[in-house]
Amino acid sequence: MEHESDFLILGSGIAGLVCALNLAKHGSVAIVTKKQKADSNTNYAQGGIAAVFDPDDSYEKHIKDTLEAGAGLCNKQAVELIVKEGPERVNQLSQLGVNFTKKNNGKYDLGREGGHHVNRIVHVKDHTGRDVERALIQAIKNEPKIKIFENHIAIDLITEHHILTPSHSGEEKLNCWGAYVLDEKENKVERYLAKATLIATGGCGRVYLHTTNPSIATGDGVAMCYRAGAEIANMEFMQFHPTTLYHPQADSFLISEAVRGFGGRLLTKNGDSFTQKYHPMGDLAPRDIVARAIDNELKKHGDSFVYLDITHKNPQDIKDHFPQIYNKCSSFKIDITKEPIPVVPAAHYACGGVVTDLKGRTCIQGLYACGEVTCTGVHGANRLASNSLLEALVFSHKCAEEMISFIQSNNFAFPPIPYWDDSATFNSEEWILISHDELEIKNIMWDYVGIVRSILRLERGLSRIRLIKQEIENFYRRTKVTQGLIELRNMATVAQLIIQSAWMRRESRGLHYMTDYQKTDDENYKMATIIQKNQFQ
Repeated sequence: MEHESDFLILGSGIAGLVCALNLAKHGSVAIVTKKQKADSNTNYAQGGIAAVFDPDDSYEKHIKDTLEAGAGLCNKQAVELIVKEGPERVNQLSQLGVNFTKKNNGKYDLGREGGHHVNRIVHVKDHTGRDVERALIQAIKNEPKIKIFENHIAIDLITEHHILTPSHSGEEKLNCWGAYVLDEKENKVERYLAKATLIATGGCGRVYLHTTNPSIATGDGVAMCYRAGAEIANMEFMQFHPTTLYHPQADSFLISEAVRGFGGRLLTKNGDSFTQKYHPMGDLAPRDIVARAIDNELKKHGDSFVYLDITHKNPQDIKDHFPQIYNKCSSFKIDITKEPIPVVPAAHYACGGVVTDLKGRTCIQGLYACGEVTCTGVHGANRLASNSLLEALVFSHKCAEEMISFIQSNNFAFPPIPYWDDSATFNSEEWILISHDELEIKNIMWDYVGIVRSILRLERGLSRIRLIKQEIENFYRRTKVTQGLIELRNMATVAQLIIQSAWMRRESRGLHYMTDYQKTDDENYKMATIIQKNQFQ
């Protein structure tokens, strides 16, 4: 079976949904998403959207904070773009029905998070992402030209690699004509053809043992784009959120940075404040510094967690500002108005990904990307808090503009694209053996490619990941695909890309800290660790 549309979007977080709404004015849109309605990094975003609204703030201040957090690797043009367009994009969300928290005077109630020197976080209490996604989905339902395919997972992008009669020289520009997609309920693989395709599949935190990401964040977009021949960059810069709830049943529930912005203090189990020893901004230092500070204190004292204490604030104010966090902690019998919250860092956000320009274009013609899956240069070596939803908002508009222009200026005739060959057999006993690779990948990444790295750890991790990846690939080629197998294959690919990128950067910078190279090398550093298909085996 075949589906054909003007535009194909893989992913349904804020990046994909905003882009779809803009594209629908100019053609048919198919959104392919493997998630259930409430399962995405957008939905998990508690903090908010960084944007300049305060009279004491300015574009220049926001740009400066972003560049400082990015540790010299930000693309200043990309940063200027999102900062200057940010307020307009936030107001558009408000017009769509996002009820941002406001003061009594009707102006946005602006919060503050780590790395920001000014209050500039627009939010909906502590569940901003959930409300943004709700409003966008409602708007999507009112657009007849948009069709959402839930419980579908993309397997691979359709490029010259799949054409039966190849005439591609290898030097010509690659083209993308859509993707092969698995319908999980029907257990069928179908061709989803499109004149322009957007990758908006989100992050890859699930390659780590401890992560704030939902179960679907397995790096599918990065892995697909890498296999198709797109450039991947800066995968070594995995941001670890400093504060996730430490509890065996909490699944690394995120405790928003806004709690520290509201006055929360990080303490050792002995009750000692420690962040001032690591940075002048103390508890509001950039995330990479706070995460390393916590990691160092845990190793120094042999503890499993530190405390985040907000008990000195008014109890009702705490409940009003952080209802979701209060209720979640209460479900584990932790009253955050009376006792400190046990917290530990966890993998949170990928600052690297598919390389795009300022219009969202990849190096493959007809293929675009936006959101966490990309490396636009906005975040550099470390993302400034609450710039992620902002980047997704701004770049989704840029992608839409360019995708519309692309299909209007080209005459399209799809080449002879083969149907998916699913004649392979499935051995359930062998799958049981292969499925154990997922836990091994997570443990390898946590132990060898975590907050602190070394050449020895990276090389050991890489040798093990290569073996696992080959096992999975061999199994993949002789069996029918399932969601579990597709995700496992992608996780192995992304894990290898992260390790290879980390191995290439022989310095400590931003989120990437190497015990062998503890200083930042400002003379011989790489602006981007770019990896192309077949560069490493």
